Amino acid sequence: MSAPRFYCPVTLPTSGLFELPPDAAHHALRVLRLRVNEPVQIFDGAGHACDATIDNISGKRVDLKIIGACPAQHVAALRIVLAQAMTSSEKMDWVVQKATELGAAEVQPVQTQRSIARLSQERAEKRTEHWRGVVIAACEQSGRNELMQVHAPLELGHWLANVKNEEGSKFILLPDGATTLHAQPKPQNQVTLLIGPEGGFSAEEALMAKQAGFIPVLLGPRVLRTETAALAGISSLQTLWGEFS
Repeated sequence: MSAPRFYCPVTLPTSGLFELPPDAAHHALRVLRLRVNEPVQIFDGAGHACDATIDNISGKRVDLKIIGACPAQHVAALRIVLAQAMTSSEKMDWVVQKATELGAAEVQPVQTQRSIARLSQERAEKRTEHWRGVVIAACEQSGRNELMQVHAPLELGHWLANVKNEEGSKFILLPDGATTLHAQPKPQNQVTLLIGPEGGFSAEEALMAKQAGFIPVLLGPRVLRTETAALAGISSLQTLWGEFS
């Protein structure tokens, strides 16, 4: 069983004692009920991690004894950006969690004509912070040391205008996609994958995406749910050209 992991957004020490941040200390004591001398691991979200043991517990305070830095994780050969149409809260949480586990670099929620969830600016800010918490928990669980970036939701047209001239491969999943990922040349450095909502993209939105450089692709013979399509797409990219190949 692997040691419990805690996100600590500070410069990590390589030796000596280190006090767990309050949220991490609460989780260690009240949720996991860890005790002195038990092994743990801390990571900073920027790619660094350290092995440690619990040295002292005093009230709500938890002090760690640092054993040493963990080996650096390899840099992903393929940077995957997932543009996910807004869906229900539970499904969005699931997509963000699994995209983190599967190694995506960024998630950009987009508001589409057929999106079920429509958020005010205040609610969008709260949801974005919530998704960042989902990312942290997924990194703690999966052993990932670099946080996946989650952006605030944007209207699809506005986002497409922003990425139109960006370098890298761009794909949009459509039921009538003209080609498959396997038939495409290997992307260089970055690939952006655009996933529609439960009701699919409108004809106008699909045309806008194509005009912004997105190639329509199809994943197999069946129509996938939006959350299934996102994770199947990331997995396919990782298998063809990324960490799974």
